[in-house]
Amino acid sequence: MQHAVGSPLPPPHQPGQGPTGWPPAAHHPGAPQGPAPASAPVPPPPAAPPQPPVPPPLPTAAPPADATGHVPLPPGAPVGIPAAPPAAAPDPTGTTLAVLLIGPAGAGKTSVAKYWADHRRVPTAHISLDDVREWVRSGFADPQSGWNDNSEAQYRLARRTCGFAARNFLANGISCILDDAVFPDRPVVGLGGWKRHVGPGLLPVVLLPGLDVVLERNAERSGNRRLTDEEVARIHGRMAGWYGSGLPIIDNSQLDVASTARVLDEVLARAIASPPNW
Repeated sequence: MQHAVGSPLPPPHQPGQGPTGWPPAAHHPGAPQGPAPASAPVPPPPAAPPQPPVPPPLPTAAPPADATGHVPLPPGAPVGIPAAPPAAAPDPTGTTLAVLLIGPAGAGKTSVAKYWADHRRVPTAHISLDDVREWVRSGFADPQSGWNDNSEAQYRLARRTCGFAARNFLANGISCILDDAVFPDRPVVGLGGWKRHVGPGLLPVVLLPGLDVVLERNAERSGNRRLTDEEVARIHGRMAGWYGSGLPIIDNSQLDVASTARVLDEVLARAIASPPNW
């Protein structure tokens, strides 16, 4: 048996023997003294088993000087171009999309956009430029009272607000459809502005029925949404510039709202498979 630290324990006491190194009898005066018996030899301690070499400590990378312990998040970015699923036809009804519905007053943009958003299989929001523009109550600049710098500034502000809202919805997995009377002869503040606000994945589609249909639908409007026939004709004429632009155009002159929404899905399926270059 070994000591806890590896040194041998003293040998056990024998009968009639005192402690190791001492004679069996006590020292008395005059008693004959014999030679002290030799103590038992102490065995040498066993050799310690060889220990494996201790590897040097691995170097640890020093944390960066500005480490805070927070998980870095990627920066936000505009919506990207949606990719079609491989080996399958794209399904616009179940895909998160950002759609811009373009058309003159009376084209049915708002009605089609609401219906399309109501009947999708994924969450979808409808963002109307006119609704956002009319959030301004006191100081509202109505272009029908005269187009000026103030009305132009409010249109720009409304477009930016709609763009921010669309990006927020898209970042949370909610599709959105926006409607606006975007003119092809004003690319910087029109289509180019929407692309900057929402991102290159925005899919523009033009609703352009015949002039007689637009005039008839405009006559059913009221308030500041109703324009004069001359203004409607002028806007419709400018919208004709979308022909030849490469953007998909839907002539919904003979289509009701539900039928136009179905055609819109077909157009979007082709746009997802082959995004327009705009």
